[in-house]
Amino acid sequence: MSPAGRRGRREAIADSAVATGAGDDGTTGLLYGGRVGKDSSAVEAYGTVDETVAALGVARAELGMLAPEVLPDLSALLMRIQRELFVMGAELATGADAVDRLQDGVTRVDEAMVLAVEADLAAWEARVTMPREFVLPGADRLSAALEMARVTARRAERRVVALGHAGHPLGPWVVPWVNRVADLLWVLARAAEAAQGAAAVPAVPRGIRPRTAAL
Repeated sequence: MSPAGRRGRREAIADSAVATGAGDDGTTGLLYGGRVGKDSSAVEAYGTVDETVAALGVARAELGMLAPEVLPDLSALLMRIQRELFVMGAELATGADAVDRLQDGVTRVDEAMVLAVEADLAAWEARVTMPREFVLPGADRLSAALEMARVTARRAERRVVALGHAGHPLGPWVVPWVNRVADLLWVLARAAEAAQGAAAVPAVPRGIRPRTAAL
């Protein structure tokens, strides 16, 4: 019998606290019950949210390698965003028949979360001089890690928008929140550069104007 056709756990993982074998048939469980294919648009969306959590973990680890006085208030902010990403993930991992069980700020993104990240964005923008051009990630390890988290958050945003277009019920604040988070991470990357004396590298060398493609 194939693994997908077995009932119960395989003997080798019978005592595992992690592996259950329930997903060996290519499905996964939703937060409040029900199962969907692991290739479903909902799983793709909250899986990308999970990737963003991990990318922020790399950024926090890079921050931990720096002197304590370098951006001392950044670690707590990144950890808060990681935890709030779990709120977003919970909302996306809930089926249409269970949305009434979601709780604002716990398993559903709410306006207070949006207001908080907007306040963070304003505060950090006031601390750094913003480049007036596109920049190349990589001026330092921390800013590069923050940029990776940013582009992963942007991918999560695209997946969530697609999920909504496919008819999945979304609350009104999930897209604005992840949009602001991605904005904030860009600013934080610039703050990381400034704190370490690393200049943002412009995408186009100064003095060179990009050529416009002929139509």
